Amino acid sequence: MPATAQLVVFINPGKATETFWASASDAMHRAAQSLGMQLRVIYAERDRLEPIAIAQRLAQLPPLQRPQYVVFSNDYSVAPAVLRALEGSGIQAFLAYSAIQPELRDQVGVPRGRYPFWLGSLEPRAQDAGYLTAKALIDAARKRPGLKAADGKFHLLAIAGDRSTASSIARNQGLHRAVQEAPDTVLLQEVYGEWRRDKARLQAQELFRRYPEARLVWSGNDEMALGAMQAWQIQGGKPGKDALFSGINTSAQAFEALRQQELSALAGGHFLAGAWALVLLFDYHHGVDFSSEGLELVYPMFKLFSTPSSLRFEKSFGTRQHTLDFKPFSKYHHPALRRYDFDLDQLLR
Repeated sequence: MPATAQLVVFINPGKATETFWASASDAMHRAAQSLGMQLRVIYAERDRLEPIAIAQRLAQLPPLQRPQYVVFSNDYSVAPAVLRALEGSGIQAFLAYSAIQPELRDQVGVPRGRYPFWLGSLEPRAQDAGYLTAKALIDAARKRPGLKAADGKFHLLAIAGDRSTASSIARNQGLHRAVQEAPDTVLLQEVYGEWRRDKARLQAQELFRRYPEARLVWSGNDEMALGAMQAWQIQGGKPGKDALFSGINTSAQAFEALRQQELSALAGGHFLAGAWALVLLFDYHHGVDFSSEGLELVYPMFKLFSTPSSLRFEKSFGTRQHTLDFKPFSKYHHPALRRYDFDLDQLLR
């Protein structure tokens, strides 16, 4: 790695043991390697205040030891405090995964405004994840009319992530849109599992007791889906047969559940938002400003997985031996590229 390599720190809000956030870091490392950047990942371990403390520590480093760029997520609405912590440090900031929700706008303004060093943001179009999985779940149920309740409708339960993260809110909006489009489906209750398998299992056990005719369970991530499936199994049910489940993310266990037809719908691809953010920062660092497409960017990143596409995905991301080339997505490397197209299928080719 040359001494002048572009140095980026990613403040990862999750735990190193969490499949999604570990996959996000791994993808960013691969993008950095492909583009000749230097990346350091620091995990906040799901501590809501730790991203702020990490930003403060980075800002207090001796100037020559500070990174040029910090990528962070707005999980638990930490963006205002992180930006305040970085102010005056000379570090440039970029938001990825979860961007600014409306109620925070007065505190932060817009990129390159109140905080000139805040370059921009990139988030997946999170509503797609909720919509695609809910629609696929309902479509799967329609092939099983025996799952209808006595009122002739499919009874659906939802285990969402959290109440404050913008991506969680958007996924729930996608779920609600799919339900509104389905006159044969009723959403009975929505609870918040905080992204955790153990909490979702306990919540699902109570929900199944409260709503004995519910046979569809939508979850905001794969961990909560697996927890809900465990709850169904505990009471003697068979996921994929007498109740249908959906999830979001790309863990090996979720893919296996999809291939075993225990999970009826699975979407993912958004873990790459950090890697795509590095493409934008690489171009910016080399004089090709992504502002031509906007400063707060939202791109479709989710796709529904099938058995073949899940196998192709795991071949590419399941081992570090499979290299990934991010240069074709860079406008600096490909000046003829008019618009960014962050396409998972193209990356897997």
